[in-house]
Order: sequence, then structure tokens, then C-alpha cells
Amino acid sequence: MSDAAMQQNQGLVWDLDSYFKEFNGPEMLAFKDTLRSEMAQMQQEAAALGQLGSETADAWAGLLVRSEDWGTRFYHVSSYVGCLSAADARNAAYTSEQAVLSLIGAESAKFGVDVLRAFKGVDDAVFSAFAARPELEGMGHYLARIREQAEFRMQPELEKLAADLSVDGFATWGRLYDTVSGKLEFEMEVDGEKQLIPISQWRSMMSDVDREKGRAAFEAGNRAWAGVTDICAACLNAIAGTRLTLNKRRGIPHFLEPALFQAKMSRASLDAMYKAIHDNIGVARDIFKAKADFLGQPGICWFEKGSPLPLEDDSTYTWQQGSDMVSEAFHKVYPALGEYYDSFIEQRWMESEVRPGKRPGAFCTGSPYTREQRVFMTFSGALGDVTTLAHEMGHAWHGHLLKGLRPFARQYPMTLAETASIFAEHILADGIYADESISDSAKLQMLDADLNGASVLLLDITTRYEFEKAFHEERAKGTLSVERFSELMVETQKRVMGDAMPEGGEDPLFWASKLHFYITGVSFYNYPYTVGFLLARNLANRLHQEGSSFLPKYEAFLMMTGSATVEECVARCLDDDATKPEFWAASINSLRPEVDRYRELLQARKA
Repeated sequence: MSDAAMQQNQGLVWDLDSYFKEFNGPEMLAFKDTLRSEMAQMQQEAAALGQLGSETADAWAGLLVRSEDWGTRFYHVSSYVGCLSAADARNAAYTSEQAVLSLIGAESAKFGVDVLRAFKGVDDAVFSAFAARPELEGMGHYLARIREQAEFRMQPELEKLAADLSVDGFATWGRLYDTVSGKLEFEMEVDGEKQLIPISQWRSMMSDVDREKGRAAFEAGNRAWAGVTDICAACLNAIAGTRLTLNKRRGIPHFLEPALFQAKMSRASLDAMYKAIHDNIGVARDIFKAKADFLGQPGICWFEKGSPLPLEDDSTYTWQQGSDMVSEAFHKVYPALGEYYDSFIEQRWMESEVRPGKRPGAFCTGSPYTREQRVFMTFSGALGDVTTLAHEMGHAWHGHLLKGLRPFARQYPMTLAETASIFAEHILADGIYADESISDSAKLQMLDADLNGASVLLLDITTRYEFEKAFHEERAKGTLSVERFSELMVETQKRVMGDAMPEGGEDPLFWASKLHFYITGVSFYNYPYTVGFLLARNLANRLHQEGSSFLPKYEAFLMMTGSATVEECVARCLDDDATKPEFWAASINSLRPEVDRYRELLQARKA
């Protein structure tokens, strides 16, 4: 097969030359050495400076501007190594390099301790005068967050000790889980032969269109997880216990506060969203119930939430066909996004080729230094791969729009990041539904995937959030046993899924098998997905109502995300109130016509 034909069928190999010409070549080594020496100098200067005031304002302003520039270069090299390790997961040198960069990052955290010290207790007049300095223009939101965070910090020497201990202590629990889970295998009969299968293939096998194969994979995988639950429980207890201890020493009143700060969202808005979800939970349950009825099942088991409908259409798409579907949908609804996509592909900022050794999953990354984006995925030809392509390009477009802002004004939270990616999915779905060349079965598959995703975000993610919240409440009183973790998970799954899940359909070991619970850098890595989904739903509904005249408002929304909270973005760009359950309920209830259509199509096929 020719190179051109391979590219058409299997996708693109990305061009990373604008990062560095060679991994750990002279340019990259010098780049890292400069980062180390500059950070050491900034640490020394910051440690010698007193609290922010009239006499220290010049020095602190200079340090912040230098740290902003340092951060763009550190993330440049971090993004590069992340790209390399994802595209060639077997290369030990890339894994080792990530450990090197984590040490450089820890030194940066120590510098951050002195920055927070400088802002702690600063009065309003001093802070306002400092934030108004010309060289800090556009940094106001970032500075306000530093000041807010500074009020909940231990003494500097303790914070620096915590930063050191996080490398070989706190973060080690997450790495231990990654190591144990990464080596885990499960035994399963495939084509009449017993095979040992890596756990990385487990979730896709559970989601097989053949439910019996899916159940066999689920049960075999959980037998493997059962063998490491003591280790998983130790990791989870230690991660949460460390967080709770640090929160207490820092004077943080509730364990949700750090997560809400990272999400740039208030507790009032989070509670309002979950009130709306529980008040309207029947919408999400009805999706699974309609699917279960079509399949002749009493409900949808936890393990099969991601399983597609068993339809006769098993269309697959070449890379070129899938790419063209995304391009055409973008051009039709959002021409600027379509043009950016075409340019993205032309410059080969996309890694989508099918080949051994690639990490599973997909992501968008970028360099604030070169102001370029990159997308990583593996395009196998399924309709879901086309959706993933659109999703990641939504992230890339978000980063592209913000590239003209100063780096500290581009730091948007996960809650608002997911908004852009899911909005791009909506544009693609509209294009597929309107395309007469795409079969009715493929369109039903798309509707099934859309609604299935909605159910997962409203039911699965809610379960994760409520389990993690209940676990932290119990962990504050002592460690939890393996049995208690499983009990808590089953209780939560039953409460949230309700009659959409049959008796015995729970997964008691989901607490052990779900990686998100073990990420040490971010707590409560769950609800931001639901926030992003419901915000994107709101934005897409407005696009349908207002047409192309809404796109400037959408771009204004994205442009604010690095320098505003969720509440501020909603108030200023959508003229609404994120602290009211009605705001979130409108997005949930807008699913009802699609659910009705889904039920009708399934009933027609069943007949």
C-alpha cells in the first residue's frame, strides 16, 4: 500500500518539529538547563522579598512577569514530552523524562509558596494599586485568585516541605496505582482459547455489542481487580487522608473547596446543578430504559452503559471520510472553525494513525510558547472516532481563540474546557443528521451515542461525585475497608440509577477500577464533565435558536474562560444565573424531545 493510501485509511502522524528538532538534543537540553537556572534564581529572589507592599511592589511585579514567561516555556517542553510518550508508550526514555520534568515542576511549586506568602493578608488598597500596574494588565483575575488562595496556606517552610513530600509521598500513591493497574491482566476465553488480556482492553471489551461477551469480560476483569483491592484501598485512603490533613492545616473549611477553586465554580452553583439533576433524573433514566426495552432486558447494567445498539449497520469510515465529515459539518455551521480545522490538518498538528505502541485515549495539548495546538487520538474507523475527532478539535479551537491573550489569562478550568469540546460534538451531530448520504442506522447510532453520553454524564458521573463525597466524609473519621468501599459504591449506584438498572446490575469494584479516583493532582475529577456538558447543551440550544448570529457570543464566552468564573461567564455571556437550579434544568429538559424520538425509533425497529 502506498504512503498516500496509508494516510487516507489510517490517519496522520503529527509534526512536532516546532517544539524541538530532536528529543533531548542540544536545543532541548539547553532549554531545560535554562529553566532550572532561572527557577533557582527566582526562588532565591522571592524568598528574600517581604510581603507585597509599596517597597516590594516593583520586585514582585517583575518576578510575576518572569514567572509567567517561565511557565510558558515549562509547559512547552512538558507538552512535547507528553506528546512523545503518548505516541510511543513503550519508550522508557520518554517516561523517565516525565519524571525529570516533575522535579522541575516541584521547584516551581516552591516558588509559588513564596508568592502566596507575599499576598497573604494584603489589604485592599495595596492589592488594587498593584493589580493596576501597566505591566500586569490582563492579569487581574489571576492575581485575585492568588490572593484568595493565599489565605488558606500553612507557613512557607511547611508548604515547601509539603511540595517536597508530594514527589515521594502523596504523588507516589497515584503512581503506585498506575503501576499496579498498568500491569494487571485478566484471563478470559477468546475464540475457544483462554488468554491473558491487558486490563487496558477491558472497558472496550465490556462495551461489546454482544452483551454476553461484555458480561464475560466484566466478570473476568473484576476477578483480576479483586486480587489488588487491598492495594487500591490503601492508595485511596492515603490520597484522601493526605488531602484532608493538609486541608485542616491550611484552614480549608470543606474538602470540596480545593476542587471548586480549581473548577472556578461556587458551591452554590454545584449544589444547584445537582438539585436540577435529581429533580429531573427521569430524563436520563428514560434513555437507558428505552434501550433496555429494545434489548428485552430489565435494565442496563453498570458495566454495559457504554455498549452500542446492535444494529445491522456496521459502517466504518476511512480517515479521509471521517475527516471530511468533521470539516463539512464545521464549515456549514461555523466557517471559522472549519477553516481552522483544514489548516490544522494541512500542518499535521494531528496524530491519528493506527499503529502499535500508542497510548489509548485521546487528548488535546498545546504550547503556550509557540501558541500552537496538537490533537492525539487513534482513528480506527468507527463513528465514535469521528465524534472524538470533533471533540478534541473543540478543545484546539478554544486554545486557538485565546492565544492572543497573555498566558495568565489563558488558564481556563476543566469545567469550561469541556464546554468547547462538547459544543463541537453538537455541530458534528447536526451535520450527520442532515447528511442524506449517511444511512438511517448510522444516524440512529449517532443518536444512541449522543443520548448514551448524556446518561453517563448525568448518572455515571453523578454516582462518582456522590461516592467520592460520601467517601471523604467517612474518611475524615478513619480509614475505609475494601468491603466498605464496595458497599458505598453499590449503595450510590443503586440510588442514582434507580429503576434504569436491574437488580444485581451494580459494579461493586468500580471504586478500584476507575483511574479518576486516583489522580493526585486534581480532586473530584468528575463533576466538571457534567458542568461542561450542560453548559455546552445550553450554548448549542442557543445556536439552534439564534443561528450564526450566536457565534460571536459563543466566542466571547470562550474568550472569558481564562479570566472569569463559571458564574461570571454565564451571567455576562448568557444573561443567566448558574446558582439557580432552573438554569441547569433547562439543559437537562432540552433532551426530552430527543429521548422521545429515540424511543419511537427503537419501538419502530422492534416492531
